[in-house]
Amino acid sequence: MKKLHILYTFAAAVFLLAACDTDVEHDIAQVDAPIFVSATPETGSTVKTGNVTVTLQYDKNIYFASEDASQISISDNGTVVSADVIGVSNTLTIVANCPNRGATYTLTVPAGLVTGPNQMPAPEVSLTLSTTGLDATPVNSLTAEAQQVYDFLVENFETRTLSATMAVDGVSGQTGSWNTADAEQVYQWTGQYPAMNCFDYLHMASSPSDWIDYSDITPVKEWWDNGGIVLAMWHWNVPKTEGDTDANNYTSTLSETAFNIDNAFTEGTWEYRTVQADLEKIAGYLKQLHDANIPVIWRPLHEAAGGWFWWGKNADSFKKLWIQMFDYFKAQGLNNLIWVWTSETGDADWYPGDAYVDIIGRDLYGNDAADCGTQYQTLVNDFGNKMITLSECGYSEYTDSTVGLLSEQWNAGARWLWFMPWYDSDNSTTPHADQTWWEDAMSQDYVIKRGEFR
Repeated sequence: MKKLHILYTFAAAVFLLAACDTDVEHDIAQVDAPIFVSATPETGSTVKTGNVTVTLQYDKNIYFASEDASQISISDNGTVVSADVIGVSNTLTIVANCPNRGATYTLTVPAGLVTGPNQMPAPEVSLTLSTTGLDATPVNSLTAEAQQVYDFLVENFETRTLSATMAVDGVSGQTGSWNTADAEQVYQWTGQYPAMNCFDYLHMASSPSDWIDYSDITPVKEWWDNGGIVLAMWHWNVPKTEGDTDANNYTSTLSETAFNIDNAFTEGTWEYRTVQADLEKIAGYLKQLHDANIPVIWRPLHEAAGGWFWWGKNADSFKKLWIQMFDYFKAQGLNNLIWVWTSETGDADWYPGDAYVDIIGRDLYGNDAADCGTQYQTLVNDFGNKMITLSECGYSEYTDSTVGLLSEQWNAGARWLWFMPWYDSDNSTTPHADQTWWEDAMSQDYVIKRGEFR
């Protein structure tokens, strides 16, 4: 008990000494203000037009209120879309919109907007970014005639827009999407021909035959010779099953065929043989246009990310097929082609790459003018260095509405390179573009008609 008493006495004495020592100073270490370390992209970098993600890294964890994003400034009509610190982090992530091509933007985070663990304010951070200009060089060296078309497109992009029609499939006396029937209809309504007409190699499996022969380029040549610009696409139909040689059974729909694009790059498969034979055949037809000095704005493998065509099974195989086609045609000397890739928006992982695409297309059906403007800006945000076009448009049975009037789209900011309503056959119950729609379009002074190119 004596030992325990001594311990109690000692503890009490220590307590009393501590309690009475009022002259001792207790310093709490201060944490330095956050120091800016690096930015990605770095200051002075060149970025694409549109939304740019900028990350600012500091030497310690930081604090930032996302509602203060509006206090971050950006020059030259830029806007800050968002700014956040995700979780416990030393990184501030900013999404800034840089809308103008070939411009320099200064992004500034004011002093004190970012703080450290004990609210110590970080100094101001400022960096500059330059946006790329519009690609003014085609992805392939072009013939003189094709270069003339390309230069005309670049010259007029976002200041004027070209009118276009689609060849009608199955119209009496003009079968096989190898005609200018809708262009003639527009002329009857408005007294003017559209600047462009799109032909489709839809029935290539049946050509040549007594009802369709794509080696007869007369309709295309007449259109070109009369001052029109030639568009072409390819609804690429393949056999539904291996060994099927009946062209009437061919399809482009993913759900209707056993054709597997993933096998198309493996020698010995029927998919590989089909692709090789079809590329050789279509290249032969395109070569006839090349030899006739007819440039072609070429839009293959459209709407891939939609998933309804066999080439839309997955992004990796699609891009591989696109590049294979590009390289094969280039090796065949087809330098009369200007390449158009069709986006579904939000599908950047399907994009073959800037080296393989001249123009970005978008197909819209039933969208009102305001949404067309939104769709256009989305594409600018994603592919701002490329020309952007309304590659198809028209009526949607799902919304029971047609696409907005061209004048209203233009006023909503949709500055398409061209616009092309889908064709209306003789038995169309609801047209993709009726007389009123075309009269509105062709009455605008910024709409280019046939004959204005040359």
